[in-house]
Amino acid sequence: MAASADKVVDTVIVGSYVEMETEGKPKSVKSKLSKFFWDGGSAYDAWFSCASNQVAQVLLTLPYSFSQLGMLSGILFQLFYGLLGSWTAYLISSLYVEYRTRKEREKVDFRNHVIQWFEVLDGLLGKHWRNVGLAFNCTFLLFGSVIQLIACASNIYYINDNLDKRTWTYIFGACCATTVFIPSFHNYRVWSFLGLVMTTYTAWYLTIASFLHGQVEGVKHSGPTKLVLYFTGATNILYTFGGHAVTVEIMHAMWKPQKFKAIYLYATLYVLTLTLPSASAVYWAFGDMLLNHSNAFSLLPKSPFRDMAVILMLIHQFITFGFACTPLYFVWEKAIGMHECKSLCKRAAARLPVVVPIWFLAIIFPFFGPINSTVGSLLVSFTVYIIPALAHIFTYKSAAARENAVERPPRFLGGWIGSYTINVFVVVWVFVVGFGFGGWASITNFVHQIDTFGLFTKCYQCPPPPPPMVFNTTSAPAPIHHPHPHRP
Repeated sequence: MAASADKVVDTVIVGSYVEMETEGKPKSVKSKLSKFFWDGGSAYDAWFSCASNQVAQVLLTLPYSFSQLGMLSGILFQLFYGLLGSWTAYLISSLYVEYRTRKEREKVDFRNHVIQWFEVLDGLLGKHWRNVGLAFNCTFLLFGSVIQLIACASNIYYINDNLDKRTWTYIFGACCATTVFIPSFHNYRVWSFLGLVMTTYTAWYLTIASFLHGQVEGVKHSGPTKLVLYFTGATNILYTFGGHAVTVEIMHAMWKPQKFKAIYLYATLYVLTLTLPSASAVYWAFGDMLLNHSNAFSLLPKSPFRDMAVILMLIHQFITFGFACTPLYFVWEKAIGMHECKSLCKRAAARLPVVVPIWFLAIIFPFFGPINSTVGSLLVSFTVYIIPALAHIFTYKSAAARENAVERPPRFLGGWIGSYTINVFVVVWVFVVGFGFGGWASITNFVHQIDTFGLFTKCYQCPPPPPPMVFNTTSAPAPIHHPHPHRP
């Protein structure tokens, strides 16, 4: 009984450092305003962060996936991977609380240290798990940041096509580099809220604009037609609901991380109210035309509403770039010994080298849409599905570990047996369908894009320039002279 009480106390104090530090201190108007806009650690902040991070530029590529999958499969895969993603996000949160509780029992102080997923794996399962988790997580977040940068260039082109997409990538790479000044996920409060408002507007713009536009003449909905396209579309949806690679960092920013349990599920349910109507409506209106237009904006007519959606998505992609890149900043800081430095400017300067390879990769592979599926099959499948499920199985494989677990699996899912069964299913399904078939299909499609457009292409999927006007410079033929008849 006493051990159980100790466990409850330990669980309750997880993540309460910020509250202990500020408790009893007088608050000025400036500090209150700063806390309102800048200092977010509540369950609501975590929900906004999860929902805002989950649905970014993929909102614009899901209609493309529907054209590859067909309407029914597109809807079913969204629901299925939404649930699967919510489950593995729960596993990650459970392992984080387990790790942090054990460390705090050992009097470890995390006030100047952000816990990351590879450290959770290290603390619970050892250095080999840490190394694998670190490799997959960093590579995924690196390419996640690359995708946001590619999306910025792809979107702005539909407002201003005076510059090609590669040039826009240079410009937005410099803009996104300013995220080095945002210390941690604790400081994304207002950005997360605004990001979700922006994607909500864009999703409903896509839905309403598609219905108002109506179906194009002779529209066809022939998907699925090829296995390659089918599994490419499926892995893009796998990528869509695999945004919980930053779960640990979001939890660490919370005052009480144990409240995170179902937050990702609630965020996913809201995201589905945006992705299902928008993707279905755009696919209904344009059908197979989407197979050659991976960005939904490219098919909708130019209007002030579309321009507003493009601008809002650009701002949101800047925010999502920060979400994906911030964990990479933390890893780099820890590698060079700058993580506990209290000078924001020094840390910002130390972070800048992280942005350079992201910038470079976005210029090499500007394939907006196909790159999502490739990242989804090769990286997301392991990072946020297979590794968390296996880690949960091995962390609690002994009876003693299950008995002393801080977080027990929900009873309505069958407790430990149900949890083990679901985890095995996740591992097998994602490995075979996501990584196996999805990897084959997405790599085939990706290679096709390289063969078609080439690396470093200046303007991916841009309409061809109009042919130059040809002026006739040859001299006009002399008029035919008709001799006058002889006068008498």
